[in-house]
Amino acid sequence: VPLPVRDGEGTLFRYDHGGAMEAVETGIGISNTLCWSPDRRHFYFGDTLKNEIRVYDYDRDSGRIAGGTPFFAGFDRGFPDGSAMDSAGYLWNCRFGGGCIVRVAPDGTIDRVIDMPVSNITTCTFGGAELRTLYVTSAASDQGERLAGSLFAISVDVPGMDENIFRLG
Repeated sequence: VPLPVRDGEGTLFRYDHGGAMEAVETGIGISNTLCWSPDRRHFYFGDTLKNEIRVYDYDRDSGRIAGGTPFFAGFDRGFPDGSAMDSAGYLWNCRFGGGCIVRVAPDGTIDRVIDMPVSNITTCTFGGAELRTLYVTSAASDQGERLAGSLFAISVDVPGMDENIFRLG
């Protein structure tokens, strides 16, 4: 049984190498999409319930974020779930309930939409040779979708970025 989710009761925390934790944003519904731009100057964060991905200024030295303005919001195909960043600075956002992945340009405009054979697309990451395969997960569904819950691999023309690694201590 899923836990009840109440919009606005979540918090985005910053957890640093020394073990200190601080709340940096409150009023969150469901947290998703934690990505950094290739130059590590911007941090992207999605709130599924608000149907919004925000962009923040990111300070590499301190690890702190500032600002927080809408980057990609109100898209009518599902809700933002997980994302991955490619080497050109485009965000690939999986749309839960929308049956697609959206590649969003650094200025927040839609570059392309990839239709998927299932409704609930959950997250993605780059892998394979030269990071040119986008691996995409989906959630099981009671909508009779035979491939729901599957892992998909999509060849892409722009390489991705390695995922961030966090080391505590």
